[in-house]
Amino acid sequence: MSTEPLSIGSLAKATGTKVETIRYYESIGLLAAPARTKNNYRAYTPQHLARLSFIRRARALGFSIDQVQELLELADQKDISCKAVDAIAREHLAEIDRKLRDLNTLRSELSNVIVQCGHGTISECRIIETLAPDSAAFS
Repeated sequence: MSTEPLSIGSLAKATGTKVETIRYYESIGLLAAPARTKNNYRAYTPQHLARLSFIRRARALGFSIDQVQELLELADQKDISCKAVDAIAREHLAEIDRKLRDLNTLRSELSNVIVQCGHGTISECRIIETLAPDSAAFS
């Protein structure tokens, strides 16, 4: 890994992160503010790159900002038990499972409505009727 400082644009490109997002992560403390060059440009280090990569991966897996903050705090404590990390991951997995159940229910309901479609006129459309049971409101 290079030890040359990275500009914010280079860091953004290397991690697939928007510059505005990097600045946001700095403002909320997820990413430490970098040193500045003589010209007052941000000078990011390989540690910034590694930390931002961690953040991006955690966010891609759906962890909330608060969960990412907790994971980062735990990751900085190399000698402690990883039980807390496991608990955060299990909590997140349970939330994903809940969302999947909700989506499957939604899918089933929508599928049933589509099956009922007789391909007639809009006035007879079961999909429109289901979405707006009081279809007179559109008249």
